[in-house]
Amino acid sequence: MPLRRFVERRGVHVTAHSPHSGHRRRHNRTPLIVAAAAGVLAVTLVAQVALASGERGAAAEQAGARVLAVPPVAGKVRLTATRRVTGVLDGGLTRFTAAGALAGDARQAGRSPLFELADGTVLKNVVLGAPAAGGVRCLGSCTLENVYWEDVGEDAATFVGRSPDAVYTVSGGGAADAAGTVFQFDGAGTLTVRDFAVAGFGELVRSCGDCGAQFRRDVVLENVTATAPGRELVGVNGNFGDTARLSGVTVVDDPGRDIVPCQKFEGVTTGDPAKLDAGPDGVNCLFEESDVTFR
Repeated sequence: MPLRRFVERRGVHVTAHSPHSGHRRRHNRTPLIVAAAAGVLAVTLVAQVALASGERGAAAEQAGARVLAVPPVAGKVRLTATRRVTGVLDGGLTRFTAAGALAGDARQAGRSPLFELADGTVLKNVVLGAPAAGGVRCLGSCTLENVYWEDVGEDAATFVGRSPDAVYTVSGGGAADAAGTVFQFDGAGTLTVRDFAVAGFGELVRSCGDCGAQFRRDVVLENVTATAPGRELVGVNGNFGDTARLSGVTVVDDPGRDIVPCQKFEGVTTGDPAKLDAGPDGVNCLFEESDVTFR
Protein backbone atom coordinates (compact mmCIF):
# COMPACT_ATOMS: atom_id res chain seq x y z
CA MET A 1 0.00 0.00 0.00
CA PRO A 2 1.44 3.40 -0.89
CA LEU A 3 2.40 5.57 2.02
CA ARG A 4 1.68 9.22 2.68
CA ARG A 5 4.80 10.93 4.02
CA PHE A 6 5.29 13.83 6.35
CA VAL A 7 8.46 15.72 7.15
CA GLU A 8 8.67 16.16 10.91
CA ARG A 9 8.52 19.53 12.59
CA ARG A 10 11.64 21.47 13.51
CA GLY A 11 12.24 22.43 17.10
CA VAL A 12 9.54 20.20 18.58
CA HIS A 13 9.84 19.54 22.30
CA VAL A 14 8.85 16.11 23.55
CA THR A 15 7.90 16.08 27.21
CA ALA A 16 7.45 13.29 29.72
CA HIS A 17 6.12 12.47 33.12
CA SER A 18 8.07 13.03 36.30
CA PRO A 19 10.58 10.30 37.29
CA HIS A 20 7.68 8.58 39.04
CA SER A 21 5.96 8.10 35.71
CA GLY A 22 2.84 6.05 35.23
CA HIS A 23 0.68 7.45 37.96
CA ARG A 24 -2.31 9.49 36.91
CA ARG A 25 -1.36 12.58 35.02
CA ARG A 26 0.16 15.66 36.55
CA HIS A 27 -0.25 19.00 34.77
CA ASN A 28 3.42 19.95 35.02
CA ARG A 29 5.87 18.25 32.69
CA THR A 30 9.61 18.33 32.27
CA PRO A 31 11.34 18.24 28.88
CA LEU A 32 12.47 14.84 27.76
CA ILE A 33 14.60 16.10 24.93
CA VAL A 34 15.16 19.36 23.09
CA ALA A 35 16.35 19.73 19.53
CA ALA A 36 20.03 20.57 19.26
CA ALA A 37 20.71 24.08 18.00
CA ALA A 38 22.32 22.85 14.82
CA GLY A 39 20.04 19.90 14.18
CA VAL A 40 16.51 18.71 13.84
CA LEU A 41 14.61 16.78 16.46
CA ALA A 42 13.44 13.66 14.68
CA VAL A 43 10.08 12.80 16.16
CA THR A 44 8.93 9.88 14.01
CA LEU A 45 6.58 7.06 13.57
CA VAL A 46 8.47 4.38 11.72
CA ALA A 47 6.18 1.81 10.19
CA GLN A 48 7.95 -1.44 9.34
CA VAL A 49 7.18 -1.00 5.63
CA ALA A 50 8.91 2.37 5.66
CA LEU A 51 11.98 0.85 7.27
CA ALA A 52 12.04 -1.89 4.69
CA SER A 53 11.77 0.42 1.70
CA GLY A 54 14.29 2.97 2.92
CA GLU A 55 12.60 5.58 0.73
CA ARG A 56 12.51 9.23 1.79
CA GLY A 57 10.92 12.26 0.26
CA ALA A 58 13.09 15.04 -1.14
CA ALA A 59 12.12 17.44 1.63
CA ALA A 60 13.02 14.88 4.29
CA GLU A 61 16.40 14.28 2.67
CA GLN A 62 17.06 18.01 2.59
CA ALA A 63 16.14 18.46 6.26
CA GLY A 64 17.98 15.36 7.41
CA ALA A 65 14.79 14.29 9.20
CA ARG A 66 13.21 10.88 9.36
CA VAL A 67 9.85 10.26 7.75
CA LEU A 68 6.53 9.82 9.50
CA ALA A 69 4.65 7.29 7.40
CA VAL A 70 1.04 6.20 7.71
CA PRO A 71 -1.34 4.87 5.08
CA PRO A 72 -3.04 7.61 3.03
CA VAL A 73 -6.24 8.78 4.67
CA ALA A 74 -9.56 8.31 2.90
CA GLY A 75 -11.40 11.17 4.58
CA LYS A 76 -11.46 13.56 7.54
CA VAL A 77 -13.90 13.84 10.45
CA ARG A 78 -13.86 16.36 13.30
CA LEU A 79 -15.45 15.23 16.54
CA THR A 80 -16.82 17.77 19.00
CA ALA A 81 -17.83 15.10 21.52
CA THR A 82 -16.62 11.63 22.46
CA ARG A 83 -17.91 8.95 20.08
CA ARG A 84 -19.09 5.90 22.04
CA VAL A 85 -18.66 2.69 20.10
CA THR A 86 -19.98 -0.86 20.40
CA GLY A 87 -19.40 -3.82 18.11
CA VAL A 88 -16.99 -3.06 15.25
CA LEU A 89 -16.05 0.32 13.84
CA ASP A 90 -13.99 0.17 10.63
CA GLY A 91 -12.91 3.73 9.92
CA GLY A 92 -11.65 2.94 6.42
CA LEU A 93 -8.51 4.99 7.26
CA THR A 94 -10.47 8.12 8.04
CA ARG A 95 -8.57 10.72 10.04
CA PHE A 96 -10.39 11.82 13.19
CA THR A 97 -9.47 14.96 15.12
CA ALA A 98 -10.96 16.77 18.11
CA ALA A 99 -12.76 20.08 17.68
CA GLY A 100 -14.43 22.59 19.96
CA ALA A 101 -14.42 21.88 23.67
CA LEU A 102 -13.20 18.34 23.06
CA ALA A 103 -9.97 19.67 21.57
CA GLY A 104 -8.86 21.89 24.46
CA ASP A 105 -5.15 21.73 25.22
CA ALA A 106 -3.67 18.77 23.36
CA ARG A 107 -1.23 18.12 26.22
CA GLN A 108 -3.60 18.76 29.11
CA ALA A 109 -4.21 15.95 31.59
CA GLY A 110 -7.59 14.30 31.82
CA ARG A 111 -8.87 15.06 28.33
CA SER A 112 -12.01 13.23 27.21
CA PRO A 113 -11.27 10.59 24.56
CA LEU A 114 -12.15 10.77 20.89
CA PHE A 115 -13.47 7.20 21.15
CA GLU A 116 -14.86 5.34 24.14
CA LEU A 117 -15.13 1.61 23.47
CA ALA A 118 -17.59 -0.67 25.22
CA ASP A 119 -16.49 -4.11 26.38
CA GLY A 120 -15.72 -6.31 23.36
CA THR A 121 -15.48 -3.49 20.81
CA VAL A 122 -13.14 -3.53 17.80
CA LEU A 123 -11.79 -0.25 16.40
CA LYS A 124 -9.82 -0.59 13.20
CA ASN A 125 -8.34 1.30 10.26
CA VAL A 126 -8.46 4.67 11.97
CA VAL A 127 -6.00 7.57 11.93
CA LEU A 128 -6.06 9.94 14.89
CA GLY A 129 -4.71 13.33 13.91
CA ALA A 130 -3.92 16.39 16.04
CA PRO A 131 -5.48 17.27 18.34
CA ALA A 132 -6.44 13.75 19.40
CA ALA A 133 -7.84 14.75 22.83
CA GLY A 134 -7.63 11.73 25.15
CA GLY A 135 -7.25 9.27 22.29
CA VAL A 136 -9.09 6.00 22.89
CA ARG A 137 -10.54 4.64 26.14
CA CYS A 138 -11.40 0.95 26.49
CA LEU A 139 -13.98 0.22 29.20
CA GLY A 140 -13.36 -3.53 28.94
CA SER A 141 -11.79 -5.97 26.52
CA CYS A 142 -11.10 -4.31 23.16
CA THR A 143 -9.12 -4.63 19.96
CA LEU A 144 -7.35 -1.73 18.25
CA GLU A 145 -6.37 -2.89 14.78
CA ASN A 146 -4.29 -0.72 12.43
CA VAL A 147 -4.90 2.42 14.46
CA TYR A 148 -2.42 5.26 13.93
CA TRP A 149 -1.78 8.24 16.19
CA GLU A 150 0.00 11.00 14.25
CA ASP A 151 0.55 13.13 17.37
CA VAL A 152 -0.36 11.41 20.63
CA GLY A 153 -0.38 14.38 22.97
CA GLU A 154 -1.78 12.98 26.22
CA ASP A 155 -2.01 9.16 25.96
CA ALA A 156 -2.91 7.24 22.82
CA ALA A 157 -5.18 4.82 24.65
CA THR A 158 -6.23 4.03 28.22
CA PHE A 159 -7.45 0.61 29.34
CA VAL A 160 -9.74 0.63 32.37
CA GLY A 161 -11.64 -2.69 32.42
CA ARG A 162 -11.73 -4.20 35.91
CA SER A 163 -12.07 -7.90 35.11
CA PRO A 164 -8.88 -9.95 35.53
CA ASP A 165 -10.01 -11.78 32.39
CA ALA A 166 -10.11 -8.59 30.28
CA VAL A 167 -8.03 -8.81 27.10
CA TYR A 168 -6.85 -5.70 25.29
CA THR A 169 -5.09 -6.09 21.94
CA VAL A 170 -3.27 -3.46 19.90
CA SER A 171 -2.39 -5.01 16.55
CA GLY A 172 -0.58 -3.09 13.83
CA GLY A 173 -0.54 0.68 13.53
CA GLY A 174 1.74 3.09 15.34
CA ALA A 175 2.12 6.30 17.30
CA ALA A 176 4.37 9.35 17.32
CA ASP A 177 5.14 12.29 19.59
CA ALA A 178 3.76 11.12 22.93
CA ALA A 179 4.03 13.64 25.75
CA GLY A 180 4.56 10.75 28.16
CA THR A 181 2.75 7.42 28.14
CA VAL A 182 1.43 5.92 24.91
CA PHE A 183 -0.71 3.14 26.43
CA GLN A 184 -1.91 3.79 29.98
CA PHE A 185 -2.94 0.56 31.70
CA ASP A 186 -5.21 1.50 34.61
CA GLY A 187 -7.48 -1.53 34.72
CA ALA A 188 -6.97 -5.27 35.17
CA GLY A 189 -6.24 -8.04 32.68
CA THR A 190 -3.77 -8.51 29.84
CA LEU A 191 -2.62 -5.96 27.26
CA THR A 192 -0.86 -7.20 24.12
CA VAL A 193 0.85 -4.81 21.70
CA ARG A 194 2.07 -6.49 18.52
CA ASP A 195 3.36 -5.41 15.11
CA PHE A 196 3.43 -1.81 16.31
CA ALA A 197 5.77 1.15 15.73
CA VAL A 198 6.33 4.03 18.15
CA ALA A 199 8.65 7.04 18.10
CA GLY A 200 9.14 9.91 20.50
CA PHE A 201 7.70 8.73 23.83
CA GLY A 202 8.14 8.54 27.58
CA GLU A 203 6.76 5.03 28.10
CA LEU A 204 5.15 2.75 25.57
CA VAL A 205 3.08 0.92 28.22
CA ARG A 206 2.69 1.90 31.88
CA SER A 207 0.86 -0.02 34.54
CA CYS A 208 -0.75 2.66 36.68
CA GLY A 209 1.51 3.45 39.61
CA ASP A 210 -0.92 5.30 41.87
CA CYS A 211 -4.48 4.43 40.89
CA GLY A 212 -6.92 4.33 43.79
CA ALA A 213 -7.83 0.75 42.80
CA GLN A 214 -4.85 -1.42 41.92
CA PHE A 215 -4.76 -4.73 40.07
CA ARG A 216 -2.33 -7.24 38.68
CA ARG A 217 -1.64 -6.33 35.07
CA ASP A 218 0.09 -8.41 32.39
CA VAL A 219 1.75 -6.80 29.37
CA VAL A 220 2.97 -8.49 26.19
CA LEU A 221 5.08 -6.77 23.52
CA GLU A 222 5.60 -8.68 20.26
CA ASN A 223 7.36 -7.38 17.13
CA VAL A 224 7.48 -3.77 18.25
CA THR A 225 9.76 -1.11 16.74
CA ALA A 226 10.56 1.79 19.07
CA THR A 227 12.49 4.81 17.80
CA ALA A 228 14.28 7.17 20.18
CA PRO A 229 13.80 9.49 21.97
CA GLY A 230 12.11 7.45 24.65
CA ARG A 231 12.51 6.36 28.24
CA GLU A 232 10.85 2.98 28.97
CA LEU A 233 9.10 0.37 26.87
CA VAL A 234 7.16 -1.07 29.80
CA GLY A 235 6.71 0.07 33.40
CA VAL A 236 5.21 -2.52 35.80
CA ASN A 237 4.40 -2.67 39.50
CA GLY A 238 6.37 -5.51 40.99
CA ASN A 239 4.50 -5.47 44.29
CA PHE A 240 1.15 -6.09 42.58
CA GLY A 241 2.45 -9.05 40.57
CA ASP A 242 2.55 -7.33 37.17
CA THR A 243 4.40 -9.05 34.35
CA ALA A 244 5.92 -7.86 31.07
CA ARG A 245 6.82 -10.32 28.32
CA LEU A 246 8.90 -8.95 25.43
CA SER A 247 9.87 -10.63 22.17
CA GLY A 248 11.00 -9.38 18.78
CA VAL A 249 11.48 -5.82 20.02
CA THR A 250 13.75 -3.46 18.03
CA VAL A 251 14.98 -0.14 19.42
CA VAL A 252 16.19 2.32 16.76
CA ASP A 253 18.51 5.34 17.07
CA ASP A 254 19.54 4.54 20.64
CA PRO A 255 23.24 3.56 20.49
CA GLY A 256 23.67 4.32 24.18
CA ARG A 257 20.82 1.96 25.10
CA ASP A 258 19.12 4.66 27.15
CA ILE A 259 15.63 3.25 26.55
CA VAL A 260 14.84 0.76 29.32
CA PRO A 261 12.97 -2.34 28.10
CA CYS A 262 11.31 -3.10 31.45
CA GLN A 263 11.27 -0.86 34.53
CA LYS A 264 9.85 -2.03 37.87
CA PHE A 265 8.05 0.21 40.34
CA GLU A 266 6.47 -0.20 43.72
CA GLY A 267 2.91 0.83 43.02
CA VAL A 268 0.75 2.72 45.52
CA THR A 269 -2.85 3.87 45.92
CA THR A 270 -1.80 7.29 47.24
CA GLY A 271 1.44 9.20 46.87
CA ASP A 272 4.14 8.47 44.33
CA PRO A 273 5.32 5.03 43.18
CA ALA A 274 8.97 4.26 43.87
CA LYS A 275 11.26 3.27 41.01
CA LEU A 276 12.93 -0.10 41.59
CA ASP A 277 15.37 -2.10 39.47
CA ALA A 278 15.14 -2.70 35.74
CA GLY A 279 15.89 -5.54 33.35
CA PRO A 280 14.88 -9.20 33.05
CA ASP A 281 14.37 -10.89 36.43
CA GLY A 282 12.30 -13.99 35.71
CA VAL A 283 9.47 -12.67 37.91
CA ASN A 284 8.05 -9.40 36.60
CA CYS A 285 10.21 -8.67 33.55
CA LEU A 286 10.03 -11.90 31.57
CA PHE A 287 12.36 -11.77 28.58
CA GLU A 288 15.91 -12.51 27.51
CA GLU A 289 18.43 -9.90 26.48
CA SER A 290 18.23 -11.33 22.94
CA ASP A 291 14.52 -10.43 22.78
CA VAL A 292 15.41 -6.73 22.51
CA THR A 293 17.72 -5.53 19.72
CA PHE A 294 19.30 -2.06 19.79
CA ARG A 295 20.54 -0.55 16.54
